Amino acid sequence: MTAIHPDGDRITVKVSGELDLDSSERFRGVLREALSRSVHGVDLDMGGVTFCDCSALNILLTLRQRALEQAKTIALHPVSTEVDRLLDLTGTHALFARPSPDDQGAPAPHVPDTETSEDADYDLRIEVAQLRRAMQTRPTIDLARGILMASFSLSSEEAWTVLVAASQNTNTKLHSLAGDLVTAVKGDALPDAVQEQLSSAVARVNSGAGTTGGEAEGQEPAQAAD
Repeated sequence: MTAIHPDGDRITVKVSGELDLDSSERFRGVLREALSRSVHGVDLDMGGVTFCDCSALNILLTLRQRALEQAKTIALHPVSTEVDRLLDLTGTHALFARPSPDDQGAPAPHVPDTETSEDADYDLRIEVAQLRRAMQTRPTIDLARGILMASFSLSSEEAWTVLVAASQNTNTKLHSLAGDLVTAVKGDALPDAVQEQLSSAVARVNSGAGTTGGEAEGQEPAQAAD
């Protein structure tokens, strides 16, 4: 569900519910309309989004590119836990930061020179690469979370916390640790250090002393910067 209303020289779009392939066409159409009606850009209130997949992120990245071509900006604030996690996993938080008051009042004119075009193409290639990586690793991470949920009667958030804690304490990339866990279900043994940290993290979560979801969500992008 979406609602559009003007906010000075920007347009605010409030989004709630699930953002997936089924809702992608409507979501894309609403955002394009909002961008065309705005003077300086679009602010997205995504605090009510309960599910957000890579198809929605792809729409946001495309909209951002279109906005840049028009000397406008796209900002996401506030965002729900689901949206925040997707932005963290893909390293795209900074692309949708809220503009400063000075930027809002006086956006730089768009000059379609060669250098600007090349920079925009480079940024888009980075965004596409980040999106592709997220789409490749996310299924394994989600499967590993499911295994932990079934094995230790954890909630989705608790399983995420366990994965991240074990990843941090063993200095292993989140998606690599998730892959080891999935493989272990098929018969391969987990490394002793990983098994020990997983057990410790589960014990901490069950005792109420685990890390918070916010700490978890910020962990994967930092590890992926190699």
